[in-house]
Amino acid sequence: MFERVAGNLESYMNLLSARQRVVASNIANADTPNYRTQDVDFRAEFESAVGGKPKTVEVAGLEVKSDGNNVSLDREARQLAENAIRFNIASQLSRSQIRLLRSAIQEGKNT
Repeated sequence: MFERVAGNLESYMNLLSARQRVVASNIANADTPNYRTQDVDFRAEFESAVGGKPKTVEVAGLEVKSDGNNVSLDREARQLAENAIRFNIASQLSRSQIRLLRSAIQEGKNT
């Protein structure tokens, strides 16, 4: 069971890292003409748990500026903050799982 939970947490954290890179790229391209905001299709990627680099998708429904760019720095800042919160929660869960495993090992040594 530990391996399954740890593996899921690792996959989740890898997706969060990939999303962080995509959001950073969106911010870096905020002034690039015709650049279209990208995001990771988070739910689909996590559910399929395919290895490798997650697929990115164009974000629909964003206002397009006169230069064809649709990056919203406010949206990207929210994405960064949300991603950081999710990553912190996942890392806390991972640390908790490791503590439980260490405790079980210590219990086994003491018996």
